[in-house]
Amino acid sequence: MRISHLPPAASLRELGAEIQPQASLAELTSLGIGGTTDRLLIRQYENLPEIIRLLDDAGIPHRLLGGGTNLLVADGELPWVVLQFPPARPGVRVEGDLAFTDAAADLGGAVTFCARHDLGGMEGLIGVPGSMGGALRMNAGAYGTQIGSYVRKVQFYRHASRSLETFRGDDIHFDYRHTSFAPEDIMLRVTLQLPPRPYREIVAAIRVCNEKRRASQPLNEKSAGCIFKNPPGASAGRMLDDLGLKGFRAGGAMVSHRHANFFVNAGQATCADMLALIETVRERVFRAYGVQLDNEVILWQN
Repeated sequence: MRISHLPPAASLRELGAEIQPQASLAELTSLGIGGTTDRLLIRQYENLPEIIRLLDDAGIPHRLLGGGTNLLVADGELPWVVLQFPPARPGVRVEGDLAFTDAAADLGGAVTFCARHDLGGMEGLIGVPGSMGGALRMNAGAYGTQIGSYVRKVQFYRHASRSLETFRGDDIHFDYRHTSFAPEDIMLRVTLQLPPRPYREIVAAIRVCNEKRRASQPLNEKSAGCIFKNPPGASAGRMLDDLGLKGFRAGGAMVSHRHANFFVNAGQATCADMLALIETVRERVFRAYGVQLDNEVILWQN
């Protein structure tokens, strides 16, 4: 999809949107898989409704790209443009026990920034890749921590009203790897209320979590984190491991030797390779256990 030559281009620039033609999503996602399309870097949150209105009026389909860490994107020229906020560093401001964060802030960086201000609670999220907005949308969690527990306010673009709105934490339903936001809603800013904790205690807890990750996850390989959600009362990774699927491949896509619920780009994997691996593994699990695994990774297909 190309937008550079269409009528809204000048107006988009006036609204602070930088157009990057033919960006490779393989370079913008942790799996290293994805085709090409135009990319709009949006530097002013308040202009988002007007930018989306211009795209809609011109009939240009669009999707929001966050940190690209939980995403499998189709190959080839893509039929939609991607909107993205530039990374916010640190993108966090602390007042008392409240942390005001930009959705584009790096999750790990935000956790570290809060720790330096003696605010804890999110130690388990330190190694979860991606942005604060993506973590919020998926209610990211690890080692007994879920981000939804600390959310007090969210500013977002609400697709239903085509406007910027603010929800309190208790207006939002948080579930396992799921929130009540509509798929088209776009996170902008998040306010967290975190428990005060001495910095040395937070660092000690972070160190334990990091050691667990290094021992159990393929941190130096291209992956999108866990491919499947854990079914109720069970572990998807354990099921795959018990079926001897570590190292199982489809083209350049492979089940990690280190963690069976991580699928890695072991070479020049395509989206088709990864989808074939996902479906084959899903079928193996269903035949063996009668359990239908749901994707945790988000699919962007044509």
